[in-house]
Amino acid sequence: MAKKFKIKKGDQVMVIAGDDKGKTGVVLQVLTKKDAVIVEGCKIAKKAVKPSEQNKEGGFANVEMPIHISNVKKVEG
Repeated sequence: MAKKFKIKKGDQVMVIAGDDKGKTGVVLQVLTKKDAVIVEGCKIAKKAVKPSEQNKEGGFANVEMPIHISNVKKVEG
């Protein structure tokens, strides 16, 4: 059975716990199986990127990581 969350893609949320506490951002993705959301500009990690056709150099990319849904709250605006 699919879980119901009050937070949806495109909602404005505030991080209420963790390193990014107090930051606000837009939900980019909701991961229902992990009970997590990906928030724009929060919990950024550097990921190694292999060289490819599109990216000749490779190197590192900054990627938003999932935040547990209990650590964010919806804000109006």
